[in-house]
Amino acid sequence: MLDQPEDRADPFCRYYSACGGCSLQHLGPASYTALKRGLIDEALLGARVGATPEPMISAHGDGRRRATLHARGKEVGYMAARSHDLVDIAACPILVPQLAERAPALSRTIAATIGDCDIAFTATETGLDVSIRTDKKLKPQRLTLLAQHANLARLSLNGETVLMARPPAVRMGKSMVELPLGSFLQATAMAEDVLGALVLDGIGKAKAVADLFCGMGPFTLRMAEQAKVYAADADKPGIAALQHAVRFTRGLKPVTAKARDLFREPLVPVELKDFDAVVFDPPRAGAEAQARELAKSKVPVVVAVSCEPRTFARDAAILIAGGYGLEKLTPVDQFAWSRHVELVGVFRR
Repeated sequence: MLDQPEDRADPFCRYYSACGGCSLQHLGPASYTALKRGLIDEALLGARVGATPEPMISAHGDGRRRATLHARGKEVGYMAARSHDLVDIAACPILVPQLAERAPALSRTIAATIGDCDIAFTATETGLDVSIRTDKKLKPQRLTLLAQHANLARLSLNGETVLMARPPAVRMGKSMVELPLGSFLQATAMAEDVLGALVLDGIGKAKAVADLFCGMGPFTLRMAEQAKVYAADADKPGIAALQHAVRFTRGLKPVTAKARDLFREPLVPVELKDFDAVVFDPPRAGAEAQARELAKSKVPVVVAVSCEPRTFARDAAILIAGGYGLEKLTPVDQFAWSRHVELVGVFRR
């Protein structure tokens, strides 16, 4: 997959080779870029999509703002590569500073209180959002003092809020969005900004846009500064959070946000006819059903955002067969030192 002899780098993490994450730390810049470019080229070739990607944009920024740590006995950390063995860690250098050392330390405190569990952390602008999963039956009150002492924005246990001192919230465009439990958020703030800028560039001067698989609206809220937006996603709490953000943000064009399962009920051509552009950002499974309906439509511009090159390539082939041309393809490196890469493709009739 590499186009040139492999160059090397010194791994920056003391847990490299033990921990299952960040497996590409040993690669130098040229080899690292070639490997990620190879993942894209292989996917495009497999779907018979001809395209030359733009240079990859680094979007690691200050680090990942989300992480899930596992607590087993006295050990806290991540799983080893291809294993259920736990690698005990004291700090994680790829996380944002608010999480790098605090997440492992707080995980140990939680584990000492309730025992084995999985703990998801999200760093927000109003504080840490911490979500615990455990098979044990516990009284949530056992965690209340812990949450207060740690000054958490919110603590939840098995999908139920234990304590919320203040809603965990992040900025999307000019809006503050309160995070529902379990809703999707881009791993790094910089990646969200980069992807949002690429989407805005892709839709150009469109005045009526559909944002499909919109989540909490990271693209919707940015696009609504210039265009009327119809937003849809199956995540009902995410849609509610978007609607709430729209109500409390000044200067936006009209936004219509609907809960809709786009895998089972994609927008059809008669619903798409009034849009100047359509954006879709599906899960790893891609947007095959929606791509097929777009291929039958007359929408001038489609912007496809993807975290999985293979399903992106499959959906791109569907759009191209329907009369679109892949005008621009930009890789975005959000998950640095891993084998994941994001893509933004701009398709035009």
